[in-house]
Amino acid sequence: MTQDAVVVVPGIMGSELRDAETGDLLWGLSVRLLERAWRRGDGLKHLHVTPEELDGHTDRVRATCLLAKPAWAPFLLGIEPYADLVWTVEEAAAAPEAVRAFPYDWRLPVEHNGALLAAAARQHLEQWRAQVEENADLRALCEDRAPRLVFVAHSMGGLVTRAALAGEQDLIPDTRAVVTLGTPFLGAAKTAIILNGDRANPTPTLPPRRMQALAATLPGVHDLLPDYRCLDEGLEVARLSPETVGAIGGSKELAARAQEFQTRMRTTAPALPGHRAVVGVAQPTVQSLRIENGIVRARYEAFRAYADGELRRNADGVPERHDRAGDGTVYRDSASIGTPASMTYLPVQHGALAKHSTALRYVHAVLTEHDEHLGPPMGAGELGLVLPEEGVPAGQAWTLHVTGTTSPAGVICHVVDAATGRAIARPRLSGRDGGLAAQVTLPDAGLYRVGLESGGSAAVTQLVLAIAPEDVD
Repeated sequence: MTQDAVVVVPGIMGSELRDAETGDLLWGLSVRLLERAWRRGDGLKHLHVTPEELDGHTDRVRATCLLAKPAWAPFLLGIEPYADLVWTVEEAAAAPEAVRAFPYDWRLPVEHNGALLAAAARQHLEQWRAQVEENADLRALCEDRAPRLVFVAHSMGGLVTRAALAGEQDLIPDTRAVVTLGTPFLGAAKTAIILNGDRANPTPTLPPRRMQALAATLPGVHDLLPDYRCLDEGLEVARLSPETVGAIGGSKELAARAQEFQTRMRTTAPALPGHRAVVGVAQPTVQSLRIENGIVRARYEAFRAYADGELRRNADGVPERHDRAGDGTVYRDSASIGTPASMTYLPVQHGALAKHSTALRYVHAVLTEHDEHLGPPMGAGELGLVLPEEGVPAGQAWTLHVTGTTSPAGVICHVVDAATGRAIARPRLSGRDGGLAAQVTLPDAGLYRVGLESGGSAAVTQLVLAIAPEDVD
């Protein structure tokens, strides 16, 4: 076990939110809330950030706990709960009081939440140290050294942790390790697609439109915009400017604030102490973008550059492209900072990184290590899963795709109801377009989990929302 104080920090949309005055649930899994969020015209209005909140009056909404059950939002490939991660951390801790979950209002700026995390982490460490002093068994466990902090952070939670340590650098000597799971340190190109909404879809559905309207008001979403050159302009590659973000459906002002913050973190933030990055690989992931008539087009390739920043070009002067893949949301190189020895690669979807058994075993190993532990040996798993990001119509056939293999031998696909765990289907995979594909029909509107397993690779799972036919425009 570990004598350290551990703080678990979730990703975007991973904290339950309630109205601070009434206690009403604003975000978190309930069947009624999920239907209201994506099927009613004002279903997400209560989550929009108001002008008063942008001015610093942030007491309207209260983050109460980490997400305990799966949820779904368009483009984000499902939001998995954190119960397994918290349980793993508690199992490795000397006592339940050594573990603190840090829910936060993910709508607000990363820097704002970082300041709150710094204060909470300091308080947690001091309280745990005081408890250790009062208990003889705990004192014996800590005779070699005093307890320190360990942060275990998923996705945006890693950015919040970096902001906390950058803002309160006296925490750094008291921090033994930071484990990040799929954190987009250089941002995620998919954020621009979220802010663009359903403009690229010839048969739009309600959820993407509502997600775009919400995201356009959220500083937290703008903090996830790519902080690297990702805009394909033919013979050049550019960064997304605040003006461009405003033109595609986001907020120019929030994008400018986010860009200033990202630059500060990139250039002045200290290295994360004892950092271990769990990086998702092998999943088809948006890495760059092209904008045509106000529509953001996803590109599943990154651009290569030399050490001085000059683009690598082929003999015709065209920038070289290379598919680096990722976890389906965050592309590989965005989640990778530090040295290669500090990274562990898993062929897992973004939402599942905080609940996948191999990732959980790795977190447990870091918490309980005595010497430097660089991660478990990984298999050669290269299976990727591609589902429609905007949801699928209930009662109608749609196609799922599997990448990384052309043979269905040994590959098992299954679909279960995410709320009940009831088996729904076992789609039959067959070769198509250099990979595998299967037709799936989900019987009713609701949230489902698609799983993909093979004896030679880690399991891949992804959530998909089935939308009632009357809700499809």
